[in-house]
Amino acid sequence: MEAPAETQKQVDGMIFHILSEAKDKAEEINAKALQEFNIEKAKVVKSEKEKIQQEYERKVKSIDTERAIARSTAINKSRLEKIKARQDVIMQIAADSKERLRAELRDQAKTKEFITSLIVQGMLMLLEDHVQVRCRSADDALVSSCLAGAMERYSQAIVKETGAAKTCKLALDKETKLPADCLGGVVLTCQNGTIVIDNTVDSRMGLVLEQAKPTIRRLLFHGQES
Repeated sequence: MEAPAETQKQVDGMIFHILSEAKDKAEEINAKALQEFNIEKAKVVKSEKEKIQQEYERKVKSIDTERAIARSTAINKSRLEKIKARQDVIMQIAADSKERLRAELRDQAKTKEFITSLIVQGMLMLLEDHVQVRCRSADDALVSSCLAGAMERYSQAIVKETGAAKTCKLALDKETKLPADCLGGVVLTCQNGTIVIDNTVDSRMGLVLEQAKPTIRRLLFHGQES
């Protein structure tokens, strides 16, 4: 039988061995836990960094978009203001032209020749045997005095161009009148009003102004951006 001292020594050795293994195991567990913690921490940090980066990029993109929209809005506003300013100038030219035409049309001799020419132009476009002529009520007498001359000039123009004799009977439209506030001129109709030629001063002026717009823009706004 072993002595108590030897037995105690063996027991102490076993305890030391067990404690040593337990300590090593604990350190291993702690090391593994620390490693896993660091891995998880790295994942969390990376994830948060990515979120921050994405948020930053989103805000930058949002700011860039807002700036682009603001710039586009400013450009469009400037362009619209420029277009409006140009349109105002053209409208003023139209208004000035209208007033000058009113003054010119006060000359009865010039106006009679002008009205006669308008009627003849319309007749040559229609080439009909019977045509009605509309005008303002205030111009009834003036236009009536132009009909005979217009019919004669029409026949002469047909003979000159074709060698054929052709006449057209003109009649003043006493029922339908042009608006009193228009500049004057005539509207020619035939075939019971189904065919209409608008030779009013307003129509002709609008046509001339429309055709002249490119020239007006070139003269007044040369070198400016569209």
